[in-house]
Amino acid sequence: MKTPARHFNKTRIAPTPSGFLHLGNAYSFALTASIAKETGAKILLRIDDLDRDRVNEAYVQDVLDTLYFLNISWDEGPRNAKEYESEWSQIHRMAIYEKALTQLKNSGKVFACTCSRAQIQRCTCADKNIPLDTPNASWRLRTDNETEITINTLNDGTTKARLPAEMKNFIVRKKDGYPAYQLTSLCDDLHFGIDLIIRGEDLWASTIAQHYLAGVLQQPDFFKITFHHHPLIMETSGNKLSKSAGATSIKYLREMGRTREEVYLTLPRV
Repeated sequence: MKTPARHFNKTRIAPTPSGFLHLGNAYSFALTASIAKETGAKILLRIDDLDRDRVNEAYVQDVLDTLYFLNISWDEGPRNAKEYESEWSQIHRMAIYEKALTQLKNSGKVFACTCSRAQIQRCTCADKNIPLDTPNASWRLRTDNETEITINTLNDGTTKARLPAEMKNFIVRKKDGYPAYQLTSLCDDLHFGIDLIIRGEDLWASTIAQHYLAGVLQQPDFFKITFHHHPLIMETSGNKLSKSAGATSIKYLREMGRTREEVYLTLPRV
């Protein structure tokens, strides 16, 4: 892709260790590294690991193995699994997330929800005044779909959007008590001074939600971040790649003897 002659301070590679990384992840990593080189941005490796039921040591190691195999270097973050566990896990930043959750709680911007996945479409918890300390209750942000959000984009300058229906009253604290992705991602990007984010176009709704949340939390620095949403690599069926699709995993391709060059040849040009 053709990127503008702009300078950024820091971007990030932020995989979730919930499965073996696939060709789509490799493309996103390679594109991030390419844009970082063109724009002078340093790269942070951040492993998003607060989905504790799905975190697996083998998947964490796979993140590192994949980056080393692809010859993608980073400037900040863990170099091995030991460093990740002792210094870089999101567990070490819980105080930051809890501060944001307390702010939302004190401002009355969240409500407790006890709905199952099947009940979400009919959710009326916003009107039930369920205590926030109810066991197995998530916290949802009270949202509206009218607020117009301005997002900085790499190629087009800015674009405007409203919170999509799928993000209505999105979760900020999960039923297990851990902060949810939209909140932790926002907090981490601010904490590490990220000013450029490259992510798949499937995360466009998350980008809008995080801007909305930044407004509620009164974090204007988040609005200064520039975003680029790249196309996804799809399966022949037309579905996006999944970490459960073993034949497209970088680990599988390595074990089959594919070289780095052969893997790169299967990816779109970056």
